[in-house]
Amino acid sequence: MIDIGSNSGRVVVYRRDAAGRLRLLAGSRAALRLVRDVDRDRRLKDETIERAMTTLADFRAIALGAGATRIVAVATAAMRDAGNGPALIERIHSELGIQLEVIDAEAEARYGFLGGIHGLPVDHGQLFDMGGGSLQISRFRGRSLVRSWSLPLGSLRLSSTFLTKDPPGSGEIDRLRRHVAKLLREAGVPQLRAGECLVGTGGTVRNLAKIDARARGYPVGRVHGYSLERGHLRRIVAQLARTRARKREEIPGLSGDRSDSIVGGALGIETLAEAVGAQAILISGQGVREGLAASLFGDGVSSAREVRAASVASLALRFDGWRAAAADRREHVTRALLSALDPGASAEIEEALLHAARLLDIGRSIDFFDRHRHAAEIVRGAAMDGFSHREIALLAAVLRGSRQRTVDVEPYAPLLGKQDRAPIERAAVVLALADDIEERCPPGVPIGVRCSLGKRALGVSVPALLAWRPRALDRRFEKVFGRRLDVVAGAG
Repeated sequence: MIDIGSNSGRVVVYRRDAAGRLRLLAGSRAALRLVRDVDRDRRLKDETIERAMTTLADFRAIALGAGATRIVAVATAAMRDAGNGPALIERIHSELGIQLEVIDAEAEARYGFLGGIHGLPVDHGQLFDMGGGSLQISRFRGRSLVRSWSLPLGSLRLSSTFLTKDPPGSGEIDRLRRHVAKLLREAGVPQLRAGECLVGTGGTVRNLAKIDARARGYPVGRVHGYSLERGHLRRIVAQLARTRARKREEIPGLSGDRSDSIVGGALGIETLAEAVGAQAILISGQGVREGLAASLFGDGVSSAREVRAASVASLALRFDGWRAAAADRREHVTRALLSALDPGASAEIEEALLHAARLLDIGRSIDFFDRHRHAAEIVRGAAMDGFSHREIALLAAVLRGSRQRTVDVEPYAPLLGKQDRAPIERAAVVLALADDIEERCPPGVPIGVRCSLGKRALGVSVPALLAWRPRALDRRFEKVFGRRLDVVAGAG
């Protein structure tokens, strides 16, 4: 999949795995700056064309090197507006064998919405995709597209048109803000309603999120699903606007080839957030490319719960230490124990615990004895689509906590706080008990569990259990649940 945008180009290579999820095999990005030529002369310069040809040849090599059997290539705003765009398209096809399709603004918004929303736990709101030349805005309800707008408010276009000084002057900044607000108002882009969310995708907003995350020492490395609060955005925009271009590259989190366009894009995004009344921007790490890939497979926007389940299944399949039968049995035992011990557990804790029961064995591929910690770190660094960052932190904390003496939530701040420690502790103990039971039952045998909860003890009868002995888990169980643990093996 090749995407030629107004500011940069990207190539990604996907393979659909057994869980039905698109798995990224290879990818690369290159700065192209097409929109500068188009805005100035309505044509691409010879040197820009040669740069694009060199980049596309490299992208083709990456795709074929990763084993791609089909290359789909699209271009957006700058190629739509370039007078010599058709000639370049013909040359690309003639010399490289790549059929480049220039998609219209409506298709760009549709693909951007499909890719941007699919992997996020959000149902209603507006999604914006800021490229180098244009800004696509999509309104959605129930994870379905309602309406879209395309405006000439891309990051490179705004920076080149309005910001001539280095650093930009206050008058230039004010003119840019007024221009963006005016176009949004004239287009009829509405304010967010109660319960709606502003979602942002594209390289500019992702860079802003990376800057914020680096400054905070954030516990999740992936920017997809990051919540960029408006107050933080305001501080970052102010920092970028007062920093000279040659010094911006030193700001942690900012890509060097965006230093010339980041200020205009950041000001445009801040103005958009203010115009629609957003208190935060939920970042999507996906967009047009992912949406186009999904559409080629006939995929729509699934529910967030379905996406999470597919993500868990896909992650598990990558590790040879993971066993489907053991995961099924562990999840079954976990459900029975949770129902008896903590029936009032929140939905987010219950889901985190059940996912943890399925994923615990992925850590075996690294080290059996420390598999709980390894599984937690894998989850924290993996592409867990459909999960909020808090949900990722909960899942990792339950996994890691299942073999600790006590749960520590501090490594997951600010996503988790002191109020989360007790419910995570209960979930972690349930997982540890379920794991101990499952590994003491012969393979291939269904595990039936009967729980009897009394004032002083929990009785657990497991007919398939071959043996049981008291251990440190019993003491931890009694401390957390205030009851003695009585496990009976082979009980009929």
